[in-house]
Amino acid sequence: MTHPDTGASALPFTDTVGAWVPHGLFSVPPSARGPLDGLTFAAKDLFDVAGHTTGAGNPGWLATHAPATATSPVVARLLAAGAHLHGKTITDELAYSIQGENVHYGTPLNSRAPDRVPGGSSSGSAAAVAAGLVDFALGTDTGGSTRVPASYCGLWGLRTTHGLVSAEHLVPLSPLFDTVTWLAADADVFERVGRTLLPGPDSRPWSAAVVLSDACIQADPVFQPLLRAVTQALETGLGLPVGNAPSSDTDLEQWRQTYVTVSAYDAWQTHRDWITRVQPEFGAAVAGRWKMAAAVAADTAAAASAEQARLRAQIRALLGEHTVAVLPSASSVAISRTADPVTVDQIRANTFRITSIAGLAGLPQVNIPFIGADGLPAGVSLLGPAGSDLALIRLAVAVGRQLAAVGTETPAAATAAMAK
Repeated sequence: MTHPDTGASALPFTDTVGAWVPHGLFSVPPSARGPLDGLTFAAKDLFDVAGHTTGAGNPGWLATHAPATATSPVVARLLAAGAHLHGKTITDELAYSIQGENVHYGTPLNSRAPDRVPGGSSSGSAAAVAAGLVDFALGTDTGGSTRVPASYCGLWGLRTTHGLVSAEHLVPLSPLFDTVTWLAADADVFERVGRTLLPGPDSRPWSAAVVLSDACIQADPVFQPLLRAVTQALETGLGLPVGNAPSSDTDLEQWRQTYVTVSAYDAWQTHRDWITRVQPEFGAAVAGRWKMAAAVAADTAAAASAEQARLRAQIRALLGEHTVAVLPSASSVAISRTADPVTVDQIRANTFRITSIAGLAGLPQVNIPFIGADGLPAGVSLLGPAGSDLALIRLAVAVGRQLAAVGTETPAAATAAMAK
């Protein structure tokens, strides 16, 4: 069946994991041939596609916005590079969660851990890729919305340098932190998309690596052998000296609080008028965040912004132009679908102490996927200097290939198959 306005057709497959929104069941062919010929992708339901209404994870948003008159330049570039768009996937409401649950559209199935959430807010994108229904999927990352699903679902994923990839025709959460991202199961596909969307150069002379000690202690023990495997690959396989250092002279709880304050205030300024006018129905957790955001005073946000600038300067000075940092991508494996709210909030806080580093600093971070010793996906990240995104992807893929070549002598090496 063809869409009357766009020429789009229905999806050519069945959504077996509940990843797509009902209004996102359409397909748009490539607009030209190019380096992504033969690849299929989905877009998080924050990206505009001309002729289709963007829903942003909330029926109230869907009902109060007209069909898009223009397509996101990111989507357009992928179509022009030969990729085929297969519709739009579920996001947590207005991207305001890292859990992956949506009271309106459901929780997509994490096919690599079916009794656990996929992570959010790029939940549908991660679920679709993990199930092999598309080759890659577009997401966004504000506070961890791609890094966490990538870790939970065993995928390559990243947060791009803030502002490096166009956020035009994209529903924002917090423009001060929003970034355009993508996820893939295959390292080659992940890198090919990077070469299409990111400016070069794709290499730089990496001189050293540093393990962020304060971030590592936020993560569960399952991450420790994976972190050691990555540092060994960097040091013995790729010849980079590896040291240890904290992210800054400030406890990561202060990083988390700073991020939450600045981003919440920015998000409320962005969406206050719409929320006040429409009074949409939100799930309890998301509604609670909007209530908190509305209560952040301007002077409190200003003080937090000043603290952000100080923390940003410290981590950027630590990395310079040629150092890469190693850290967990999340604080735990994917959370059980039946976990109680107290447990979820505790894990969420631990994870934000990790993810707020790149967020506050505006830096790129790439997830290297593993299956941990417990049989569940878990990710280790490389964090790089601003603008090093393409070179960072190449380095992460090289680490993955080093690990895959080691064999099965250690739990970490045995579980590096996802890094191929």
